[in-house]
Amino acid sequence: MLMSAVARVKPYLRWLALGAALFFLLATLRQHWQALMAIQLTDATWAGLVMALGVTLLAHIWSGWVWLWIVQSLGIQVRGLWTMAIYLKTNIAKYLPGNVWHFYGRVRALQAAGATSFGATTGVLLEPVFMAAAALILAALGSGMILPGGLRLGLLGVLVALLAGLHPRLFNPLLAQINPASQPPSQAPPIHRLQHYPLKPLVGELGFIILRGLGFALVLTALQPLAWPQLLPILSAFAIAWLLGLVIPGAPGGIGVFEAVAVALLQAQLPAAQVLSGVIGYRLVSTLAEAIGAGLIWLDHPSRGLAIGPAAPALLLPAPASVSPPTASQPTFQAEPPVAPPVNPQTELQTELQTDPQTVPLATAAVAQPPQVTAPPSVTFGPPSPHPAIAAPADSAEAEASHPSSP
Repeated sequence: MLMSAVARVKPYLRWLALGAALFFLLATLRQHWQALMAIQLTDATWAGLVMALGVTLLAHIWSGWVWLWIVQSLGIQVRGLWTMAIYLKTNIAKYLPGNVWHFYGRVRALQAAGATSFGATTGVLLEPVFMAAAALILAALGSGMILPGGLRLGLLGVLVALLAGLHPRLFNPLLAQINPASQPPSQAPPIHRLQHYPLKPLVGELGFIILRGLGFALVLTALQPLAWPQLLPILSAFAIAWLLGLVIPGAPGGIGVFEAVAVALLQAQLPAAQVLSGVIGYRLVSTLAEAIGAGLIWLDHPSRGLAIGPAAPALLLPAPASVSPPTASQPTFQAEPPVAPPVNPQTELQTELQTDPQTVPLATAAVAQPPQVTAPPSVTFGPPSPHPAIAAPADSAEAEASHPSSP
């Protein structure tokens, strides 16, 4: 009864949270509109935005490589370039309504690569779990400057529970309960489970969150220089805002939620106009970086045929045909017999001499008297020559017979 009531109310709660975040953001924009319009974009500003774009793009590329570690921790063997390309290609789909289509594309890609449905789903859903744990770690480092004491303790409690839940002794039994084996062990598909504590993917996702936070700090610095002591609270506020944008459903890519939470946390640390322009600028930078990442994969596919995975038909070009020995299921093709070369008459005649002695006289005569070639008759023009001896050799005998020489 309770679960059905929550399921009915959940869509309304989602739109309520999104509407509240947008209302707060629009109210803040209206309040600080004049200060926001006074910000001037100089060459240094554009240079800082370009640097932020590069760092954010690097963060997404790095996250694709960390996803390889997550998938391999479950025993699914894929290649790094494959996971990176799939991640970049599908990441832009998170801005579609529902905020789940990038997960769907990765699940289908892992299934095409040979993973089971449950293994592919687990490998995809573990990624946001590791991201959430990494964001909580970064948020806890600077939470004392931006959060009150009660919220800090709650944040630390959630972090400890999440890190403990990732241990194989707790995580693998949970997987077994979700996907119980319905077939005998000899016929059941392989069960993907954590082999050891996933420290490597966790540290990798922490690097992803730090790179994203540095991109956000570069956008703020491009608008107005920051002091070094302000960097840690900015990174912590970014981690909290990014995490809430991740876990609150209904906001594609965390749009509205991230901006509202970042403004609420940083308006006591920085000028409101700088924070507002910073969250708007970073949203543009982040979306552009994700579009560039997806575009690079799309451009690289037809140009060089990048072999990025064992079975990714959406990104692999057809492999060239290779010569392999035929199997029982493959038809065998026999070549046509070679055409015999033309036989020399003399060679054939010598063969007959060896096989039939009666043909020796006839064959000897045929070989001794080769056929004579008659020269074509000569053609003369004008009156007959008075000197028959100059005539063609073929007619010399007839000329002597018709004109005897004088005594």
